[in-house]
Amino acid sequence: MRFYCSLPNIKKAKTVLVGVPYDGTSTYRPGSRFAPQAIREASYGIESYSPYQDKDLRDIRFYDIGDMPLSYGDKKLNLNIIELFISKLISKGRRVVSLGGEHLITYPIVKAHAKKYKDLTVLQLDAHSDLIDSFRGETYSHATVMRRCSELVGFENLYQLGIRSMVKEDRLLPLRDVNMGLFDLSKAQEFLERIKDRPIYLTIDLDVLDPSIFNGTGTPEPGGISYKELIEFIKLLKGKRIVGADIVELSPHYDASGVSSVVAASITKEILLLIND
Repeated sequence: MRFYCSLPNIKKAKTVLVGVPYDGTSTYRPGSRFAPQAIREASYGIESYSPYQDKDLRDIRFYDIGDMPLSYGDKKLNLNIIELFISKLISKGRRVVSLGGEHLITYPIVKAHAKKYKDLTVLQLDAHSDLIDSFRGETYSHATVMRRCSELVGFENLYQLGIRSMVKEDRLLPLRDVNMGLFDLSKAQEFLERIKDRPIYLTIDLDVLDPSIFNGTGTPEPGGISYKELIEFIKLLKGKRIVGADIVELSPHYDASGVSSVVAASITKEILLLIND
C-alpha cells in the first residue's frame, strides 16, 4: 500500500516519501516501526485537499517508495542503510520525507543532508530535547539523537521548539538559552528570521502534540501543542528552503481508536504539500 495520491512510479516525482521502520533503541513503549504502514492506511481516510495551504495532493509530484529494507536488531547496519538510502535519493535532486520509526532515524538522514548542504540548519519540533550524550550506555539512541545531530551541523544550527522534557544540564549546552524553548509561534518566527534563507531540515517528533489528541506514541508528555498550532507553524514555513523532513514516533498500537494514525497521516499530507513549494 502506498500513501494516498502517490504517483505510480518515481520517474516524475519531485519528492519521495519513504518509511523507516526502526525502533531498536525505544526504551519505554516500542512499536514505532509499525508507524509507516499505519500512516499509509490512515491516509485513505483523509481528503487530498488542504484548506490550510490551498493545495491538493493530486496536483503535486510525489512518490511513496515504500519502506527501507532494515535489519530488525543491527543498529549500526541500519544507520548505514538509512544514510546510504537517503543519500542516493537526494543526490538525484529529490527531496525526501521520511516516516519513522523512532527519532534516532533522524541522525543518519541529517548526516546525508549535511554532506550535500554545508550550511544545513536542523529545526526540531519535539516534547523532548534529546540532547543527553549517553542514555543507558548508548551514545546513539532516540534520547541522544539531537546531540549527535548537533555534532554534525553545530549547536548554532540546531533550533528546538516545543521542548518541555529535558535534564537541567541541557541548558548549559551552547546556545540552548536562545535556540531552545517551549512552543510559541512568535519564537518560531524569530528562529526563521535568524535562519534566513539557509537550507532547513525539519524533524517532527509527534509527541510535540499533547497526548489528549495524540496518545499513540512511545513517550507521551503532557502540556503539548494542539493540531491547529502545528498547522500554524507549518504555514510559517511557506517559502522557506525546506530540503528534507521526517515525521517520527507514532506508535499506532497504543491508540486503539486509530486517531493518532489519522493525525500523523494528516500531518504527513501537510508536509508533502509544503515541501513541494
